[in-house]
Amino acid sequence: MSRCPLALDTLYLNRQVRATYERVARAPASGFHFHTGAAYAVHQLRYEAGELATLPATCTDRFSGVGNPLRIGTIPAGATVLDHACGAGMDLLLAARAAGPDGHAIGVDLTPAMRSCAIRAAAQAGLLDRVMLHEGTFEDLPVADASVDVVISNGVLNLAPDKPRVLREVARVLRPGGALFLADVALDRELAAPARANADLWASCVGGALTEESMLELLADCGLVQARVTERFECFAGTGIDRKFHDRLHAYGVNVHAVRPSEPSA
Repeated sequence: MSRCPLALDTLYLNRQVRATYERVARAPASGFHFHTGAAYAVHQLRYEAGELATLPATCTDRFSGVGNPLRIGTIPAGATVLDHACGAGMDLLLAARAAGPDGHAIGVDLTPAMRSCAIRAAAQAGLLDRVMLHEGTFEDLPVADASVDVVISNGVLNLAPDKPRVLREVARVLRPGGALFLADVALDRELAAPARANADLWASCVGGALTEESMLELLADCGLVQARVTERFECFAGTGIDRKFHDRLHAYGVNVHAVRPSEPSA
């Protein structure tokens, strides 16, 4: 289900999602239906503990991804990287470091409190000269056509009511040959229509999630090639989602690599 059902209350969904991530920004230890923080990132998503220890807690405490997009491939030195729905900026700052002093990392996020955390974390890490933050949505990225070498995304595609629009935006901003490093929620089976129409289930990262097969087909339909799953993560183990769907539905994280095709030579 790449687009939301007509019965889905998208305005309510958007309010719920924004409220959730405003709360993550303001009170990251207050408890959610998903895991947060650096320890979770290390133990369940295979981030490097030493590397995260060098980042400000302003971003690592508020991390709430479902995979590890920076394990998908190498960010070249001097690259321009876009993190869409960047949150408090943990992946964004890691990407900025990987791109080096000649590179740039662009963060786009809808949530004001998250953007404030990302800006503060970039300053604390001494990376403000490499990082740019923009208000915006992943359906309408405030970035020029064919201007980005790598797009990273962690745990947000499942929340999009119109996934083809989001992925067409990714294809638009990528340079020919540029890569998408996508981490998102996957399901072991398709959901029934009533579940797909439940905005609370969408806001819980499940109602809008796809199976691996559907995700790869959608990437191809949106003009991205060589799509493949590179890694899987038990990102919801021990959470409310795990307890709610125990033995009925398996929701987990996947890393997915895809590429914008290179333009044919003349």
